[in-house]
Amino acid sequence: MTSAAEEERTHSAAAQMLQTLHHGWVDLAQHASEPNPFFHPALLIPALDHLAPAKTVQVLQATCDGQLIGLMPIAQNTHHVRYPVNNIGNWVHDQCFFGAPLLRKGQEHAAWALILEQLDSLPGAAHFLHLKGLDHDGPAAMALRACCIEQKRAITPIATHARALLQSDLDAESYWQANVRSKKRKEIRRLTKRLEENGTVSHSRLRDGGDVAQWTQEFLALECSGWKGAEGTALNSHEHSRAFFTQSLANAHDVGMLDMLRIKLNDAPIAMLVNLHMGRGAFSYKIAFDEKFARFSPGTLIEIDNLHATLADPDLDWMDSCAAPGHPMIDGIWVERRNMVQYRIALKGSGLNALKRRAIFHTTGLAELMMRVVRNEKA
Repeated sequence: MTSAAEEERTHSAAAQMLQTLHHGWVDLAQHASEPNPFFHPALLIPALDHLAPAKTVQVLQATCDGQLIGLMPIAQNTHHVRYPVNNIGNWVHDQCFFGAPLLRKGQEHAAWALILEQLDSLPGAAHFLHLKGLDHDGPAAMALRACCIEQKRAITPIATHARALLQSDLDAESYWQANVRSKKRKEIRRLTKRLEENGTVSHSRLRDGGDVAQWTQEFLALECSGWKGAEGTALNSHEHSRAFFTQSLANAHDVGMLDMLRIKLNDAPIAMLVNLHMGRGAFSYKIAFDEKFARFSPGTLIEIDNLHATLADPDLDWMDSCAAPGHPMIDGIWVERRNMVQYRIALKGSGLNALKRRAIFHTTGLAELMMRVVRNEKA
């Protein structure tokens, strides 16, 4: 069993290794064809430090003519769905909501070819690659499919879902009027007035100036005050998640990626939202609200603030909700959708290893098919 001290040394070593390519990594992130803040050094290094199981996560790099053109963290998995099948996957931890690797714009195909070549020759017993959290219509997934076709490499989409996306040329008021039912708009106006009857309501944004450490602590306390704190799933409930979140927000703020919104009642936060900006896109990462004021729908109220902030920002083209499919609140406000997909991809090899990988890839496909048939019969 790995001791805590050994795990800390492993994580620190991984982070130190990545620090050596920091300049090239930041340059890659800035020129990536598909923004992914979760794989930017601002967030990935804290994740490796605080969330990565020891010795199971590594970072693949694709370089061409001395330039970094691709980067993806990978993890060893001992199961696929419910089956005990060894495989390799992109590392999408519990605090990561997008899984596309960083691929240099214009060199996506070459980057995938280099990544897949490394995976083919990776030591160990991984039988296939399992990729989660990709945008089906994004440049990373499109380049991957093209690369697999060129290499005659099997690729199978195994799960898809749509999640809320905000992408519109409308201003916030026009968007609100066009996409939200009049009955709901009327109810929100009523709740806003009712909330204001309870004291002074203020709206603020970290980007307008503020102490990121104070905002971070306020968010942690607010989230922990509700059901997540009671169930032990709040970020503040565990040292590793608290450290990851605190370090990530500080790093993101330092490089201009962080945006936070807050609503206060009588100088006490009742709703907060954390957004991560990267390139022309953004990700709505975390939301928290005071459940004592749930009757006023503070979560919806801060999403209205977010709607105005996002659609008024000339540097943003879209924002990903990072929400579960069919989310009861955000799906009723944002009408655009991002089609998320998982892929199972064949790995090549030589001799018996190649035959074994091919057999397990197809056997797993049959098992997945049977599971879908059973689910459809039960539905």
